[in-house]
Parts: sequence; C-alpha cells; structure tokens
Amino acid sequence: MPAVFRLVLALAVLLGIACNPREYAREHGGITRLSIATGNTGGVYYPYGGGIAKVVSETLPRVQVTAEVTAASVDNLKLIQLGKVDIAFTLADTLDDAVHGRGPFAKTGTVDAQTLAVLYPNYTHVVTVAGSGIERLSDLKGKVVSTGSPGSGTEVIALRVLRAAGLDPDRDLRRQALSVNASADALKDDKIDAFFWSGGLPTASVLDLASTAGITARLIPNDDVIPALQAQYGPSLYKRIVILSGTYPGQAADVPVVGVENALVVDGRMDEQLAYDLTRTLFDKRDALAAIHPEARHLAPDRAVAGSPAPFHPGAVRYYRERGVWNQ
Repeated sequence: MPAVFRLVLALAVLLGIACNPREYAREHGGITRLSIATGNTGGVYYPYGGGIAKVVSETLPRVQVTAEVTAASVDNLKLIQLGKVDIAFTLADTLDDAVHGRGPFAKTGTVDAQTLAVLYPNYTHVVTVAGSGIERLSDLKGKVVSTGSPGSGTEVIALRVLRAAGLDPDRDLRRQALSVNASADALKDDKIDAFFWSGGLPTASVLDLASTAGITARLIPNDDVIPALQAQYGPSLYKRIVILSGTYPGQAADVPVVGVENALVVDGRMDEQLAYDLTRTLFDKRDALAAIHPEARHLAPDRAVAGSPAPFHPGAVRYYRERGVWNQ
C-alpha cells in the first residue's frame, strides 16, 4: 500500500473517530465524552447549555457532557468545523452563513453542521439608560455603542441592523466589541451609551442592569428595519417579535424588536444513534431544562423542526418521524 494512501486512510479513520464519539466509546468500552459550545456567562446559552449537559449526563448511560464558555454563534460553528466541540448553540442567521461559507466563514469554508432542534427565538436588545437621548436606532449616530463580542451572533446581527437603519457601524458611531456582561458594566459606569445583545428572555446581564439602584434601563424598538433585513437576507431568517412589558424591571411598555431563531447543532458526521438519543433527551427532560432556564419552555417537537437553514441530522429526523411531526 503506497505510503500516501496509508496516511490518507489513517487520517480518515481518525476523523471518523473524532466525529463519532459514541461509536468509538462502544468499541473501546469507554465513556462517551461530549462538549457543548454555549456563549457568555451573562447570556442564555451558557445556563441552557449547562442544563443540557446535566440532563444528558444524568440520562444517557456512559455519556458525559461538558458546557464550554465561548463568544457564541460564530466561534461555536468554527469550533464545530475544527472538530473541537460536538454540540453547539447558534443563531439561525449565523448558521445560514456557515452552511453556505459566507460572511465570517468566507475564508474557512462551509461548515458541516446539522440541526438537532430549533430551540427558541432570540430578541435583539438595544439597551441604553434614561437620559441618554436615544429613542430610536438613528439616535445611535455619534454615540459609543457596543456591538457584542467578536465572533458572536450578536455582532453579526448588530452590524446588519445598523446598516439596515442607514448607519455605517465604523463611521457613524464609536464602536466597541464587548461581551454582554462587560457591556452592562460599561453602561452602568457611563463608559458607553448603548449596547446590542441578541438573546433570550430574560437575559441575566440585562436583568442585573435593570435591577441596579439609580439606573433606569431602556430598550429601544428596532423592528422597523425588518423589511430591509428580509429584502437582503431572505424572508425566513428575521421576524418581528415583542419583548413584553414587565420582562425587565422598569419596563413599562412592550418593545417590538428583530427576532431570529436559535438552533442546537452537531457535526454532520455524528453517530446517528447518538444524535437520536440527544434529541430524545431534550424533549423527555424539557421540564428539568425549563427549571434551569425558562427559555426551555419553548421546546416542542412541532416547533423544533421549523426555522433552521441547515439540514437536520438523520438521528434527529428519526425522532421527529416517530413523533409524527416531520413533514419536510
């Protein structure tokens, strides 16, 4: 056998092992260890991901899952691409870029990510404080604004929203790239005027900001840019959703914003039975997950199959067929 062919074969075997952890563990009698890429500690992905790690580890024999802190969507999908994590949270718009090799993935190429479930919608928070003079997106011109961590889905959507509002993110405002925790702290300390955050409800860092004595947090409506976003990126990624009054302390009115779905994805080469077991566990343990973070209350098989720009993993499809909700 030529040496080059032997090397290629060895690499293929190693890649197969890396992407089929359950099969590898079964063959070697060991524990299947998985990692799940989440997000900032002040957001929703991290506690939700920690909940998934907990219930899967407690439910599936000889499977142990660890939740990893990351910058979120973009970095999560690049970690999937590199084979450094097995499961990842991502925003649907970032996932769309990844599976088509666009935007942040133009240089690294397409990502073979496949969906287990669409989880819940993210709400585009544009957060400021009373007295800032910011009432609408156009008022961000000339202000100091955090657009989210580098490598995050928040950064992707913040830049798109600003451009859709007619603002140049690099010329029309003084942009900072802070995590949601750091953004909330900077707003408290009067170091920035506003920040973007794409997350579920409630987001811990925004909740903490709104609960701080002497600070009156304000959420800025941003649904007016949806037609421009849909015209540029298609009608399925962005929609109008509402942060209901009372979601955060001091929020007296509903705030309409840009909404985008979240998906839980895996490497497309993951073992089918493992993907099936993970998907089944999500729904079997929904109440336990909702006790950890309320966004898990959105988990429902019929909802989970709609809104992903990436294909679903065959293991997940098998579960949804069994539940009678797969019609794609």
